Amino acid sequence: MRRAEAQTAEVAGELGDVSAGPTDAEIIGLSGREPERFADIFDRYYAEIYGYVERRLGPSMADDVAAETFLIAFDRRGRFDTAHSTARPWLYGIASNLISRHHRAETRHYRALTRVGPPGAVDGPADRIVGRVVAESNRGRLAAALAAISQGDRDVLLLVAWAGLTGEEAARALDIPSGTARSRLHRARKKIRAALGGIDPTTIGEDA
Repeated sequence: MRRAEAQTAEVAGELGDVSAGPTDAEIIGLSGREPERFADIFDRYYAEIYGYVERRLGPSMADDVAAETFLIAFDRRGRFDTAHSTARPWLYGIASNLISRHHRAETRHYRALTRVGPPGAVDGPADRIVGRVVAESNRGRLAAALAAISQGDRDVLLLVAWAGLTGEEAARALDIPSGTARSRLHRARKKIRAALGGIDPTTIGEDA
């Protein structure tokens, strides 16, 4: 039980503990009259958005793109649909749009990862070592596969696999129909499995 509670606390820390205070929608609503309140959204999600951008574009561009995501979100906060309590899909949608402007840089980043050598020693709890080794050993091929799929398919795939959004949330983030998001996700995963000989780390959240 303690282990399960610890894991729950760890996940809450990664995603931002929004249960202890007002919802994102409430904060954004208040920020219309009190702009400084939007800093709470930044504090809750900056590290998460930065990490996602870094995985897609590399560290050299992550800080600028993540910062711009929140500048745009602040400017557009009046358009946020407060019927949704969480701002995560909205923020990831803005980040995805910015990433799409740097598609060449993203492709170069993935191609650079294809040149990563074989994994070294892996430390960590025993129940994670095997999955980690599999993910590391497939890093190069997965990066090459990601570089080869279309921008739209890649956006949906990585919002689900790396950002942890549901298919519905990914559709909302990208402002596309849910059916389109499902089709893109299916097509992207099919191509990933073909490239990796039937293996698809994105379905189980392994690091790429």
